[in-house]
Amino acid sequence: MTEQKTDTALKLGPCPICGKTDQHAMRPFCSKRCADVDLSRWLGGVYAVPAAEPMEGDEDEFRPNPRPEEV
Repeated sequence: MTEQKTDTALKLGPCPICGKTDQHAMRPFCSKRCADVDLSRWLGGVYAVPAAEPMEGDEDEFRPNPRPEEV
């Protein structure tokens, strides 16, 4: 690796939780505490990917096939 690439790879950015400079051992966080806060947020459902609601008429597409005794 060239010296320029090494310098770029070692640049520390801000911690996504508190904004302090991250520590190489805890990357991308600045401390174990911030890493634990992030994990707690994931486990608590704070971070979520929004889902699209089915459009009208698409409900049947997601309904399971009925059993023969239910028909």
